[in-house]
Amino acid sequence: MPEAHDAVEVIVAKRDKQELSDGQIDWVIDAYVRAVVADEQMSSLAMAILLNGMNRREISRWTAAMIASGKRMDFSSLSLPTADKHSTGGVGDKITLPLVPLVAACGVAVPQLSGRALGHTGGTLDKLESIPGWRAALSNDEMMRQLENVGAVICAAGEGLAPADRKLYALRDVTGTVESIALIASSIMSKKIAEGTGALVLDVKVGSGAFMKDVVAARELARTMVDLGQDAGVNTVALLTNMATPLGLTAGNALEVRESVEVLAGGGPPDVVELTLVLAREMLSAAGRGDVDPADALEDGRAMDVWRRLVSAQGGDPSASLPVAKETHQIRAPGSGVLTKLDALQVGIAAWRLGAGRSRKEDQVQAGAGIEMHAKPGAVLRAGDALMTLHTDTPERFDRAIDALEGAYFIAPEGSRPDLLPLVIERITVTGED
Repeated sequence: MPEAHDAVEVIVAKRDKQELSDGQIDWVIDAYVRAVVADEQMSSLAMAILLNGMNRREISRWTAAMIASGKRMDFSSLSLPTADKHSTGGVGDKITLPLVPLVAACGVAVPQLSGRALGHTGGTLDKLESIPGWRAALSNDEMMRQLENVGAVICAAGEGLAPADRKLYALRDVTGTVESIALIASSIMSKKIAEGTGALVLDVKVGSGAFMKDVVAARELARTMVDLGQDAGVNTVALLTNMATPLGLTAGNALEVRESVEVLAGGGPPDVVELTLVLAREMLSAAGRGDVDPADALEDGRAMDVWRRLVSAQGGDPSASLPVAKETHQIRAPGSGVLTKLDALQVGIAAWRLGAGRSRKEDQVQAGAGIEMHAKPGAVLRAGDALMTLHTDTPERFDRAIDALEGAYFIAPEGSRPDLLPLVIERITVTGED
């Protein structure tokens, strides 16, 4: 049977700034998965999209075609409504860990499919795998049972969800086309919509430690994703949140799990607690449970109970001691004054170099590696005060991590105030209203 279109026709159309038809989009995604469209042809089309963009209809159809390349999950048989959260990634972003059990404790099931670290941004699955016995891979049947019995699951996505995206993402990574907002949005949303959740809250990070460095670009990405969710019938809202400074006081795997458990126990750093509660309220509202205050579930221990059940259900021991790095090195304040800068990207790179992250997907991570921060911007310091503690099993990594932190922090004269964006910068809804 002859093909409905050909790759050159589609490439030339977008090269010449034309709209792609629904038929062209459906065909090119399907043909790419079938290897009828070659990698070099799809990379040429991706570059044309990066340079000339796609409109809302094109992006929506592109996303739908990627979803149609694989399976869709269906949670309609569950006794609870469902909500999910997606973060575009940052440094110290352990929010999924306290957030998922917290929302589940409030009566909304959370099917959280998460990923692994690559580069300076941490991976939720790597963090959880520092818990002895915990496993990321679950079958669909196991996932459904756990959602019904526990109300929450955090696991790896199956191979069957949006396989076209997996193939295209790898290609974009090596062809300089990652930065296309149309392709970023469709990549994220094809997987999230295929997951089958009823409501979705997007945490779009802004700042040095995030993929989107400025508010304007982050706002465009957030609006595009909210529109895609709406077009697919998923109740979607996005928050732009600050990633100029790391979240919380830790960046690493076991270090971040420990901090997350502190939050569930009613403590933890104020910024992690604040963002966890803000996102929980958005998820509950989007799922029709806006009358429930998640702060109560933190205070009375219900969220901690769900955490322990979630970890146990996936083979982990919530009471086990977490791994601790064999070696540490302290960085001390070189002078007295006010800490006005702590750069998220540089802290993330340093944690990565200590062994907390990976350069390639096949690399192993060290469970105990990372950085513990003893001060955040606004703190008053005295010369010699501990600023950061570096953790690793391989002390030969310290020098390169210290190099990465050159210029990462600044101590201004006493009385100075850091010039920082708020933690939650903006809220993006379907109507585009804040």
